Amino acid sequence: MSSRFAAAIALCLIPAAALAAPLPLASHRAAYDLSLADPASGAGSLQSPVGASGLIAYEFRGSPCEGYTSEFRQITRMVRSEGAPLSSGVLATSFEDADGKSMRFQVQPQGEDPSPVVAGTAVRGDGDDLRVRLTKPSTKSFDFGPAVLFPTQHVERLIETAKQGGHILQARVYDGSETGAKIFATLAVIGKEATGPGVDDGIVSLKGVRRWPMVVSYFDEADKQSTPDYTLTFDLYENGVSGSLKLDYGRFALNAKLKTLEILPGGACKN
Repeated sequence: MSSRFAAAIALCLIPAAALAAPLPLASHRAAYDLSLADPASGAGSLQSPVGASGLIAYEFRGSPCEGYTSEFRQITRMVRSEGAPLSSGVLATSFEDADGKSMRFQVQPQGEDPSPVVAGTAVRGDGDDLRVRLTKPSTKSFDFGPAVLFPTQHVERLIETAKQGGHILQARVYDGSETGAKIFATLAVIGKEATGPGVDDGIVSLKGVRRWPMVVSYFDEADKQSTPDYTLTFDLYENGVSGSLKLDYGRFALNAKLKTLEILPGGACKN
């Protein structure tokens, strides 16, 4: 990650020890419609997309006592100035244990020319060092050191940083995506709590839930480049639901409009 962020991070990053205990995250099922964010931007290149459609379906369940399961499915169809449309997709499932000590995951690419399935486990040792053991597509192990968050822990940290009035959060994140051998160095810029109308006002179950605008950039930690792999812009709600998103991949960007949201039973620990 570029060193130009260092000063801001040093001044604004809230230490983990200063954060309050997170509220339970809501178990939920959400669906998002995909479209190209700026179709005109692809007009100058025959390979750049001039249109896109698709969906994201996401289901999250669990509690701080039982752990968390998630299922993420994305299907995207890209239209270019010339050539046949390109279809791609991914199905990712995971389980994070209640203590945040381990995660099981499987990432199954889908589409016209899918990559191999990636599956494995990530386990923290006594010194908080993270070791990843892949079982697919082949058996491999990686040691990533301490201070790595799993995806649910990252969401909790973002929410608590926002509630404490923080505006910058840097975190190392592991989610098992792509080859399973990547740590993302993330940088989140968090806005003030939103109080006015929002793009998700039509979602009844989000009315009255606190939310914060966020821009979260994901950098390949091993690449050492200043350009992120992708950037997410969205409102994050206090119950852990992500509102409508913009997914910026650099060469093009997608809008993901939150269309339906179902709050599911669970989220709190059973007595």
